[in-house]
Amino acid sequence: MNATGPGYPIASLYVGDLHHDVTEAMLYEKFSPAGPIMSIRVCRDVVTRRSLGYAYINFQQPADAERALDTMNFEVIKGRPVRIMWSQRDPSLRKSGVGNIFIKNLDESIDNKALYDTFSAFGNILSCKVVSDASGSKGYGFVHFETREAANRAIETMNGMLLNDRKVFVGHFKSHKEREAEFGSKILEYTNIYIKNFGEDMSTTRLREIFNVFGTTQSVRVMTDERGRSRGFGFVNFEKHEDARKAVAEMNGKEINSRVVYVGRAQKKMERQGELKRKFELMKQERISRYQGVNLYVKNLDDVIDDECLRKEFAPYGTITSAKVMTDGGHSKGFGFVCFSSPEEATKAVTEMNGRIVSTKPLYVALAQRKEERKAHLTNQYMQRLATMRAIPNPLLGSFQHLAHSGYFMPTVPQVQNRAAYYATSPVTSIRPPQRWTGQHMRPPTPYQNILPSVRGTAPRRVATAISTVRQASTQVPQLPTNTQRVSEPAVHVHGQVPLTASMLAAALPQEQKQMLGERLYPLIQDMHPTLAGKITGMLLEIDNSELLHMLESQESLHSKVEEAVAVLQAHQAKDTAQKKGNTAA
Repeated sequence: MNATGPGYPIASLYVGDLHHDVTEAMLYEKFSPAGPIMSIRVCRDVVTRRSLGYAYINFQQPADAERALDTMNFEVIKGRPVRIMWSQRDPSLRKSGVGNIFIKNLDESIDNKALYDTFSAFGNILSCKVVSDASGSKGYGFVHFETREAANRAIETMNGMLLNDRKVFVGHFKSHKEREAEFGSKILEYTNIYIKNFGEDMSTTRLREIFNVFGTTQSVRVMTDERGRSRGFGFVNFEKHEDARKAVAEMNGKEINSRVVYVGRAQKKMERQGELKRKFELMKQERISRYQGVNLYVKNLDDVIDDECLRKEFAPYGTITSAKVMTDGGHSKGFGFVCFSSPEEATKAVTEMNGRIVSTKPLYVALAQRKEERKAHLTNQYMQRLATMRAIPNPLLGSFQHLAHSGYFMPTVPQVQNRAAYYATSPVTSIRPPQRWTGQHMRPPTPYQNILPSVRGTAPRRVATAISTVRQASTQVPQLPTNTQRVSEPAVHVHGQVPLTASMLAAALPQEQKQMLGERLYPLIQDMHPTLAGKITGMLLEIDNSELLHMLESQESLHSKVEEAVAVLQAHQAKDTAQKKGNTAA
């Protein structure tokens, strides 16, 4: 085989059909006898890091790569025969389809190796694959030759030949668009029609009599159940397209057996599914457009709030088209939706109602978002914060990462096992001013108050700079609406700390509010994700204070937000790792 063919690196191989547990070390052990290897990379999912089932191996010499391809193709690694081919890195050549052929009606005993051995006589093969699923071969496959001439020779010789006593079709590969265009032209010349809703009182003979008036039929069939009774639909296949078209025009909407029947062009299952999918997507987009900017998400609802009460609370701000409290088994799930007739009304409702106490709880009100939008928003916030962190010099020389806009530091050192030691008292003076409210016990030390012990001995000027940075960042924190109604508010108990209520939060200085919330969020998040608690806490503190209060009350809401933050962190870490590997490989 020529190792210097067009479109691929002369010493790089693609290894596919790998078991998910195969690692770079296993591949090195398998392929190194063929010659010196420069690099091996198993391709993995950017989030889960699970193997995608293929890898690239770069040899130092083209002859060694060719030797591995010729002698090791389809060898078994961890119970699976691997598929090796030249690494085709030029996308234009991969997508052009030049030299690519399609084979169908293959016997189930024919695998990748058998297909390769059969077609390699016609020229150099870039790739070869029998399509299969969990139950085995699906009866078709593809062979991509290096040249168009080799593909033509294979088609001329093999099309219509017997392979394991089965006549196979061999032809040029056609892209999805080409197949759709070809199928579209066939649709215009249809002869098979579908009839439904004629009831149980119908036989094949009678259906033939009804439709024979439009022209000669090749086949007529009424579909029946296991007892032989009509299932209410059937098919008629005419010899000529004109007759089929005339039957559809004349009979659709007419009565048979006192029933209005549907008559139309017969569709394949794949076509029907595609049509339904397009309709569903269209309906989905229309629904999104209809509710864009007018549908509000309301949570932290008291259990006594029902649909009528929710509508009544929001009625002063405009015309409400729907108001619904989500329930489970008849019990409120603590959130719901209110839809207004115009974006202006919805905006006014958000402004007036967000943070307002209804019954016993402060509401969180915002424009409703789809899950994809929420995740994208969280990702964007995290990336912006990361860019800010990298742009601003760290006053603590890398010991901690400063969270922009939140006024907190995240420890980058390994997780401390002894929580009591982590909460130990510190000689460093607390950076928060005294409490504004009276009659409350002092809060116990928190990881945020005592996160500076590692800088003992640091010059006082640097510590002062750090404190100044925190104060400056904390001034950017939005203040919770100061609704100080003295009602029976729910007390949020976290790890034995003083209960936190909306009125307590509203009475605090703006720079204190995030600190108070962070002190209660951190230990809860640490229980879920010990090594990421600092980062996740900082990310969540970007959220509105009233929603953070709800998260402290609702384990379900907190868990949902934490998992969204973890997904963002993992995706970003995977992207960074992939970029570093790419730079190293380059």
